[in-house]
Amino acid sequence: MADVKMFREVLPKQGQLSVEDITTMVLCKPKLLPLKSLTLEKLEKMQQAAQDIIRQQKTAEEEKREKAH
Repeated sequence: MADVKMFREVLPKQGQLSVEDITTMVLCKPKLLPLKSLTLEKLEKMQQAAQDIIRQQKTAEEEKREKAH
């Protein structure tokens, strides 16, 4: 026991006494991550909306052409 050092407990005579807890591992439910991020979903919705608008414009132009002939 050549390298063993003993520490003695010291309590303060005035002031606050604090106690430190030992941290332990806590198991919790696994969190499922979405396959697509929210940003990617928003971008896909925006792209779909833009494609719908373009499709509507094309059908409107075709109807105008048919009415003109």
